[in-house]
Amino acid sequence: MLEKTLTAFVTVLAGVGAALALFWILNKVSELLPAKYEERLKPWFYILPAYAAIAIFVLYPAVQTVIYSFKTKVGFPAEDWVGLKNYQDLLGSDAFRGTLLNTLLWIAFVPAAVVVLGLLVAVLADRLATRGENAVKTLIFMPMAISMVGAAVVWGLVYDYRPPGRPQVGLLNGILDGFGAGPVAWLQENTLHFNSFLLMVMLLWMNVGFAMVLLSAAVKGVPTETLEAARIDGANERSVYFSVVLPQIKGTIVTVFITVLIGVMKVFDIVFVMTNGNFDTNIIGNEFYLQFFNNNNQGAAAAIAVMLMLAVIPIMIYQVRNFRAEEAAR
Repeated sequence: MLEKTLTAFVTVLAGVGAALALFWILNKVSELLPAKYEERLKPWFYILPAYAAIAIFVLYPAVQTVIYSFKTKVGFPAEDWVGLKNYQDLLGSDAFRGTLLNTLLWIAFVPAAVVVLGLLVAVLADRLATRGENAVKTLIFMPMAISMVGAAVVWGLVYDYRPPGRPQVGLLNGILDGFGAGPVAWLQENTLHFNSFLLMVMLLWMNVGFAMVLLSAAVKGVPTETLEAARIDGANERSVYFSVVLPQIKGTIVTVFITVLIGVMKVFDIVFVMTNGNFDTNIIGNEFYLQFFNNNNQGAAAAIAVMLMLAVIPIMIYQVRNFRAEEAAR
């Protein structure tokens, strides 16, 4: 234990020292330039490491992934070019179309549900827990501190199924057993994608606290003058909330929605741990893993990554524009 702690301390110290040394060197290099160029170029010297990191760890892998998506397999050396065959095979597969449908269900349900529940919990926590507000919010936010794998283990104990006649250790089946009802194979029941919605509940449980914290802060930031003016004009509390409060926190609502949406599009851990995509619960993040590691089909995996990247980029652009519009309006 002492050795690991010492190793971590030395690593952090070395990383901080290297960063300081790098910026010291860049500063000295900029000082060697003529005075008229130094003021113009010095800021670029300071942001150069960040741009280099983005180019090496983001742009280069993205370009390579696009290239690999047009090949049969990524090997040493890489296999032959196949054009759009990987995309055609994926989109022509019934299994992959089912995976896309499940992913769309996650996208349609989870972000909206997180925002609605986050608003509801924020209002209830603010109004009902006048004394213990911080304690209540801490308990609701606590699932955010748990990893996806840890949450899947916890909820695995909730959905656990044992055949009839055996002791039921799962919470839900334990309750049913207590009432004399037979156990239910929750995660195998795919009628109307029921098991997929059960998996979505786990993500709601983890993200509602995140939404609550941001939305509660936004609600508290609404000027009291506007609220009092609305009440003086005869508006009831419901009208005040929907007609005055919500429009003023629209930016925060959009931010929470888009943040959760991007997270949903990349979900992998929950499905991998709980079902591994079986019983019609597969989503695009898990399909990427299966293609890359199980099927050894790196070309198809790269094509999936490219499709996911193309889907995320417009959302990120919208989020950046929305953020800039909010900053300009302040």
